[in-house]
Parts: sequence; structure tokens; C-alpha cells
Amino acid sequence: MNSTPLVSIVTPSFNQANFLEKTILSVLGQDYPHIEYLVVDGGSTDGSLEIIHKYADRLSWWTSEKDRGQADGINKGLQRAAGAVVAWINSDDFYLPGAVTQAVRVLQEHPEAGFVYSDLQVVNEKGEMINRIHYGNWGLRELMEFRIIGQPTVFMRQEVLQQAGYLDESFHFLLDHHLWLRFASLSSMTYVPQVWAGEHYHAASKNQAHAREFGTEAWRIVSWMSTEPRLESLWKANRRRIEAGAERLNAFYLFDAQDYRASLAAYWRSLKAHPTAASRDWYRILFALFSPLGLDSLKDHYLARRKKRLQ
Repeated sequence: MNSTPLVSIVTPSFNQANFLEKTILSVLGQDYPHIEYLVVDGGSTDGSLEIIHKYADRLSWWTSEKDRGQADGINKGLQRAAGAVVAWINSDDFYLPGAVTQAVRVLQEHPEAGFVYSDLQVVNEKGEMINRIHYGNWGLRELMEFRIIGQPTVFMRQEVLQQAGYLDESFHFLLDHHLWLRFASLSSMTYVPQVWAGEHYHAASKNQAHAREFGTEAWRIVSWMSTEPRLESLWKANRRRIEAGAERLNAFYLFDAQDYRASLAAYWRSLKAHPTAASRDWYRILFALFSPLGLDSLKDHYLARRKKRLQ
């Protein structure tokens, strides 16, 4: 890899005019000198096209046409990407200043890594920071146990992407995690305890609007892992931990959807499969357990205090 390899960044977009301009500016404002920026719009009708036209002369390529969903849109961009390093940033996410430069530096320092990733900043619709999600030095086993990485923070090597293949269009919610698993089965991954990107947490985001669908796709991935030859030894050695991780993920998103009864049931199944997975979410289990007593105000108080600490 030369000192300033071409970095290709893809933004898929569909009716996200409220956030799209911030996303575009976060890419165009990077200090890295060699970026190819591709925007793939799915036929928006909310004013997104006017925003894209505003910056069209600074984009490497863009299109607006009906697609088969987010994975199809992202794949269109990835297939056109010429960079040695590739990434995608959704139209309600954003990069922090210097993110691309830092990611390239880490990839150069770790030639064995197929992709690199950092911590993730979460902001509300007003742009106020409400959380920083910390990840860790994980590998294939942790990903199989559904330790989720913040997709906006990931930068991939093109050569490994070609081996792993593009996104599976049959996935709509854990499409990125399925890809990371394929990457990690081919190469190592490197974590950096910095913050390279942020995501907006809002009512229309998948985390809230489709929270109940994540568990379904987690179990589809479990089924896939059980038959994937490259994962066979880890699957056999860690099956209970993997199944516990799938239920924990299911419970996590059910909690976000405020379906506390279903969330508790999923946490219970996770605890039975392997106690350590669900125990990481002890505070969520407590909130869900006491929510029927009208103690939701405790959760609101906790979240307010956390937001204040982060600001």
C-alpha cells in the first residue's frame, strides 16, 4: 500500500434529506487528499436530490434510481469503487474530522488486517451526543458471538472484500455483521480506541423502526454459521455462547422497541444458553424487569445523566 492509497467511500441514501447534507459534508471535509466519493440514491422524493445536486461537482460519481434495498444500493457503489481502501457511510451517519487519515494510517501499520474499526459516537436528532459505544480487540470468535461493530467506523481493504464478496441482499438489518464475519474468516481485524464516526439515533432509524427484525436475522446468521466450513471448529467449540449472543442481540433491540416483556424473555433464553452474554446488559435487564411498576423515569434519569457526562 502506498503512502496515500485511494480511499473509496460509498453513501447509500433513500429519503434521508434531514441528515444527508451532514453526511456528505463529513466526507468532503476530510483532510485526506485521495478520496473517491460515490453516492447511490434509491430514488428519493424528499428533497435529497437537491442536496446531491448541490455537491455533484465534488462527487466522483452518483446516481438516483430505484434499487432492491440498502444492500443493493451499497453493492452498486462498492462494485464501482476503485480504491485500495473502501468504506460506506449511511446517509444518517457521519465521519469525524481526520477519520480517513487515521484509518489509512492504521491499515498501513497493520498490513495483516483486512479491516480496521473504532468506537462510535451516537447523537440524537438535535446532534447532541447521547452515547459513546466502546468496542474491543475482537476477532472471529467474538463476532460469531454477536459482538456488534459500529458499521460507520469500518474501513476495509479492497483485496479482502473481493475475496469475501459483497453484501448479501437477503439481509436488511445485520447485512454488515454478516460481511464482517466473512472478512474475519479470511484475515485479522484491528481495533483503535478512538472515535472516527457517529450515527444519528432517531425514530426512523433501523434500530428503532425495525428493532424486532434484528433477532430474526441473528438466527439466520446462526444457521449460516453452523454450515460454513471456515467456521466449523469455532462453531463446534462455542455453539452455546453463539446462541446466547444471538438471544442477547434479540433482547437488546426488543428493549429499544420498549417491548420489555419480550426483551426479558430473550434475555432469559440467553442466560440459560450461556450466562456471560446477557450479564453484560444487567442494567437493561433491571430496567425491563421494573418497567411494569412504572419506573421508566429511572431509565430516563440515567440516560439524561449519561448525556450530560458526555457533553
